[in-house]
Amino acid sequence: MSIADATAALRTGGRGIVLDMLPYAALLDVRADRDGADVALFMPFHERLVGAPGRLHGGAVAGLLELAGIARLLVALDGDGDDGGALPQLKLITCTVDYLREGGSRGTHATATLTRQGRRIANLQAVAWQYDHSRPIATANLNYLLDRGPEQGSTRRHRSR
Repeated sequence: MSIADATAALRTGGRGIVLDMLPYAALLDVRADRDGADVALFMPFHERLVGAPGRLHGGAVAGLLELAGIARLLVALDGDGDDGGALPQLKLITCTVDYLREGGSRGTHATATLTRQGRRIANLQAVAWQYDHSRPIATANLNYLLDRGPEQGSTRRHRSR
């Protein structure tokens, strides 16, 4: 599945959308549910995701948060329309994860909120929880570079003095 296929699946909405265009999403067995502009991810628990006995590995949680940001950003960029339908390449600039409590041996949910989207940069906040949305296990601040390539790049205007 390509990014365009994943975006098309996210565009149509629904439950259980497979995000296997990224090998890490396939490894985590992540599924997406879309309702309007909201995208919620679910990562089922697997023994291969264990860090300490009975606890999720922090890297799996961070990966889920990053995937939630990507899914939310793909939905937002799909509605852009000013690029003739071409999606920019997403390049993660920073990902700051705050681990709030340990993740147990159960499925984990994640969502992301687009806080600001410019022409070149997008900022998102993601949250992961297990059984209660009001008790997150981790949050993340994500900053992406929207690389539109040389054909789609922004034109810089220089002032003449």
